[in-house]
Amino acid sequence: RRHLEDEGDWLYASEWWGSASDEGKTVLRSTSGKGNGVVSVTAHPSSRPNRMEWSKMERWLQQRCEEVHPGYGGDGNLRVLGYQWRALRFNDVTRQSTTKVMLTCRENKPELVYLMQQPHCLAVPYLKSMVSAGLTAVASCNFDIISTLQGKKNMRILCIGHGGGSLPLFLASKIQGAIVDVVEIDPLVISASIRAMGFPAFSLMTKSGHRAIAKPDIIDEVMWKGIHERICLHEADAEEFITNNTNLYDMIFVDAYDGDDVFPHKLWNPDSPFLKSLKT
Repeated sequence: RRHLEDEGDWLYASEWWGSASDEGKTVLRSTSGKGNGVVSVTAHPSSRPNRMEWSKMERWLQQRCEEVHPGYGGDGNLRVLGYQWRALRFNDVTRQSTTKVMLTCRENKPELVYLMQQPHCLAVPYLKSMVSAGLTAVASCNFDIISTLQGKKNMRILCIGHGGGSLPLFLASKIQGAIVDVVEIDPLVISASIRAMGFPAFSLMTKSGHRAIAKPDIIDEVMWKGIHERICLHEADAEEFITNNTNLYDMIFVDAYDGDDVFPHKLWNPDSPFLKSLKT
């Protein structure tokens, strides 16, 4: 296999797609109360980054520890245990989302494993197309993309549908001025993304619009400080969220499917309150 810079290239899809003989290791499985059927997450070994590259990430983690919480490290330095693909499925069929996670632990507490989703990795090709189309559209409207990338100007982004969270995490990590609202109707999907797919827990919001976690854990600060503060993950119906929201967004991504892999009618019906609210 030729060397690829993009760890999310489709040529790596065979590592996480699964087969009849190898469906991966199930790390989460439960039944949705929001019409998505059986929600599961499977783990699959990832060939990239290879073991030779792990030390570079360990040095980065140590540097982040020293920057974010000097003196944090009584249980030893953080070590990389490996990388995995995590695939979110509905009803064991629909591959709803795929992320890559890094597994780490403290040297003296190897039994406590932390997951960090790799924000640069978009494993499903259409997500790259969505990002490209969105940025091209706002650039054509004379939006100052460069200043936004550098964090000198804010960009409000709305993502309808969460999955494993790879799209909002990519946007917040690559665009320093991005403030990203994510709307997901199914609490089980939200839980799966945080518990099994390495999405930052501090992003979760309450119904009243406050952070569900008042203060992030130290390990979350090490991994996500500067990023998770700009992501707000809401458990809500998309139509209700939009009709009750006064925020103005520069980009809106709609990527929502149910357990039957069907795009909800009210999200594309031109006469629906959802689309009418987006026009105003």
